[in-house]
Formats: sequence, structure tokens, C-alpha cells
Amino acid sequence: MKKCPFCAEEIQDEAIKCKHCGEFLDVSRSPRPEKEKGQWYFKKSFIIFMLCSVGPLALPLIWWRPKTSLAWKVGLTVGIVVISWLLYQSTMESIHTIKEYYRLLNGI
Repeated sequence: MKKCPFCAEEIQDEAIKCKHCGEFLDVSRSPRPEKEKGQWYFKKSFIIFMLCSVGPLALPLIWWRPKTSLAWKVGLTVGIVVISWLLYQSTMESIHTIKEYYRLLNGI
């Protein structure tokens, strides 16, 4: 018997994985792949920041991101384009309202 280096519980000498904490004792036999460090510009926080800053111009970051599935890419693209169109329409309506207000103000 030996002690688990992670939780200090008694385990078998031949144990590969601790039955108490679930940690693998030999990292080379771990079925979990090591997390690959991705590029900084593919991180979710950066993509969200860019979408808020430049809108649909940040769509290539989503399409080039290797961890995002095709369904998510298509869904996000459609959603971003629709939201951008609605914001554009709202902005144009606001400009029209402001022009109308100043036209009436100058006419009085």
C-alpha cells in the first residue's frame, strides 16, 4: 500500500488511478489530453470584445477558430448579421427623427 500524492489516502502499490480522488498517478497514462494553448486571438473573451467593437467585421475570428463547430459558426453568423441589421435600421430611424426635429425647429 502507498499514499496517493494528491489526497493522501491509502491505495494499492500498482494503482494507476486513485479510487478516492480520481487522479491519475502516472500522467503518461492519463486519458485526458493536455490542454493545447491556443492563439490569444481565438479566446472567447477577445472574440466577444471584437464583436462589441467592430461588429460583423470580427466574424473571421469565429470562422477561423478551430474549436468552434460548424453549427455554432453558422448560428453565430446569422445572429450577428441580424443584430447588425437591426442596429443599422434603428440608427437610420434615429437620424431621420433628429433631422425631422431640426427641420420643424428651424421652420418655426
